[in-house]
Amino acid sequence: MDLKLLEDLRALADERSFVRAAEVRHVTHPAFGRRIRTLEAWAGVPLVERRRTPVQLTPAGLALLQQSQALLDGLLQTRDLLRSRHPALAGEVVRVATGRTLARTLVADWLARLSRPRQPLHGQRVEVHTRAMTEVAALLERGEADFVCCYEHPATSVRLSSQRFRHLTLANDRLVPVSRANAQGRALHGLQDGPLIAYAASLSLGALVREHLQRGMPGAAGRTRYVCDSADAIQEFVLKGLGVAWLPWSMVAAACKNRLLVPLGARSEEVHFQVRLYRPRARQSPLLEAVWAATDQ
Repeated sequence: MDLKLLEDLRALADERSFVRAAEVRHVTHPAFGRRIRTLEAWAGVPLVERRRTPVQLTPAGLALLQQSQALLDGLLQTRDLLRSRHPALAGEVVRVATGRTLARTLVADWLARLSRPRQPLHGQRVEVHTRAMTEVAALLERGEADFVCCYEHPATSVRLSSQRFRHLTLANDRLVPVSRANAQGRALHGLQDGPLIAYAASLSLGALVREHLQRGMPGAAGRTRYVCDSADAIQEFVLKGLGVAWLPWSMVAAACKNRLLVPLGARSEEVHFQVRLYRPRARQSPLLEAVWAATDQ
């Protein structure tokens, strides 16, 4: 039996909703339902009371969860420990999973700092895997990444078990509404009436902006003219004068300093968020522990 099925059952018991549990497990709702049915087929009895709201486990489901809890936690911790200590598994490659925007901004800065002479990544091979924020946590949970760098905000929080993983705050950043500057150095478009450039629903930054607009600018959706799944492309759209967009300050600070872009509105129009770095709690290889220690300085 695949251990991930027991993790699915635990997520369902915690969330008491197939939809929320599927989000926690980073799979689609239909796929999550199929996995629970696979586990029920293995057990030979129903494990979930599907007709009750919120969802509850059957007595058999509770018994399976109780009996497997300690076993599952122990196996997962042992797997993390083996991968961190066995040279053939740990290797000499540092694997970082993050989003595309973070990869070219804060992650690039972090790697540059730790790649200087006498720093742990100097001369070290590093693999950076860019995924949607909903996917990077799954890479860490499966042991396919050593570190995950992701956004932290109530509108887009990555759910990782605090029993298995810990984190550092790598940076505090903010989304700032910006417009291209005209020849006189003033904003080409206004915040209240200019065309808007939005993030695609697949991007975590989009969730931050949508939550902000719903609270402070409920009619803004009607002014959206462009939707894009790349923050880099959105920045180019703004530079071409196509409209207003909320972009990370870490991306646009230089352009604003050079008066190519103009920040709009008051500080209340900014969306503040953290950038966090996650790792397994289990002791890792000397190299990974050195990277963590250098980051925490």
